[in-house]
Amino acid sequence: MVLDDKVINKKKLLIDIKNVTKSFSGITVFSDFDFDIYSGEAHCICGENGAGKSTFIKILSGAYQPDQGDITIDGKKIDGKLSPSLSMQLGIQTIYQEHTLMQHMTVLENLFVGREVTSVGVINKREMYKQSIEVLSKIGITHINPAEKVRDLATAQKKFVEIARAFVKEAKIIIMDEPTASFSLNEIEQLLKVVEHLKNAGVGVIYISHHLEEIFYIADRVTVIRDGKKIRTYLKEEINEANIINDMVGREASLFYKREPIEIGEEVMEVKNISGAGVNDVSFKVHKGEIIGISGLLGAGRTEFAEILFGRRRPTAGSISINGKTVNIKKPSDAVKAGMCFITEDRQMTGLFLGQSISLNIILVHSVKYNTRFMRPKNDKESARVLIHELRIRCLGPEQQVRYLSGGNQQKVVLSKWFNVDGEIFIFDEPTKGVDIGAKEEIYALMLNLCRQGKAILMISSDMPEIVAMSDRVLIMKNGAIQADVQKENINSETILSLALGGVVSK
Repeated sequence: MVLDDKVINKKKLLIDIKNVTKSFSGITVFSDFDFDIYSGEAHCICGENGAGKSTFIKILSGAYQPDQGDITIDGKKIDGKLSPSLSMQLGIQTIYQEHTLMQHMTVLENLFVGREVTSVGVINKREMYKQSIEVLSKIGITHINPAEKVRDLATAQKKFVEIARAFVKEAKIIIMDEPTASFSLNEIEQLLKVVEHLKNAGVGVIYISHHLEEIFYIADRVTVIRDGKKIRTYLKEEINEANIINDMVGREASLFYKREPIEIGEEVMEVKNISGAGVNDVSFKVHKGEIIGISGLLGAGRTEFAEILFGRRRPTAGSISINGKTVNIKKPSDAVKAGMCFITEDRQMTGLFLGQSISLNIILVHSVKYNTRFMRPKNDKESARVLIHELRIRCLGPEQQVRYLSGGNQQKVVLSKWFNVDGEIFIFDEPTKGVDIGAKEEIYALMLNLCRQGKAILMISSDMPEIVAMSDRVLIMKNGAIQADVQKENINSETILSLALGGVVSK
């Protein structure tokens, strides 16, 4: 049964948390935390990666149990442990930053798994199809076929299916963790409208995002977390960008999105007339010390092009030269040995082995490039310790499993494994996706340090300030082709957006 459209005017306290504390191995990661949310309210949470946001989500979803504190949900005080099943029974649905859908199943099957509609003991797929259309339409989605396999959907489409699934389960509280990562502007706008609909229907929305413009649009209140503690809760009329950023990271907002110029050296790679996998006749050159931003709307072919360069997809035409020599890249290991590094967009699906240690993740690419047949645990742990220190990865040590790290620290582990080989060309696909403002600054500093060493960077990004601030040149892609090559002096958000939409720059 799908939520009613009626507006619930009377606000009801849905969650009330008092003095919650959580520790791991004697280290306190969440301390004396208070939080509440009412029906029809969007209560947003801001904080750096590692600030405690993920811990908070897992406490509410029942994955973690607090060491102390009181939790009341929908008027019911939770005296025992809050389990995932009890959390869902009480009406809490979490839409995580990483996808939780079953990729091999259809949209319809994902929406109704465990809640199948039956008729005379038989699953009624026709009725489920009808209800799937209704619930998708309810959140403004008309271009997703319920019979389509989830694995064939775009990233944004998968996120909308997850939201629709929460509708089907009649959630009272929906937690959204970085829901708009890699969304186009139109998709972000659509999601924000969905949040407004949820509020009007009396649902409480806990919204976690590093995109402050989204928070300013939907928030009724904003709570800032730093180092596992609540710094302050702002009412809607008190929300101020500079104050929130300062509370998050303890620094002025003016420090962000600035970079020093770095001398650009000789040519390191030339791409000629590459086509295939939706990419059409792409050519360009990249030089040592240069950051080339690759921009375009969702579906422009940016990631597909990067995957061709790295051997994950096969081109139908064209050539790639590195240091003046043509390279034949048939698979990713060929690209690694040719000096290429690829920081993929989806760190959990394609960047990491979540169940393995930090140390093992860091040394894997090194073993591929240099054909290392045997593990060297002592040396590998020492290499990991050095990179953990250099990249300031918050962890318990090299042997900690990657799955237990925050999103930002997982991203640093991905970077570490590539920094552990002597690559020349780094492809960053959405390098700061799901990463807070402070961690962005650290990643930018790492990228600039690569440039100082003479490395070349291709940076695919949907973050406009990131593209504008970090790029020496910007390649605008549309329909798999390069629409324009914008030089440094002409890089601005208006020019990039106009070209991405297929327009021209006014003289």
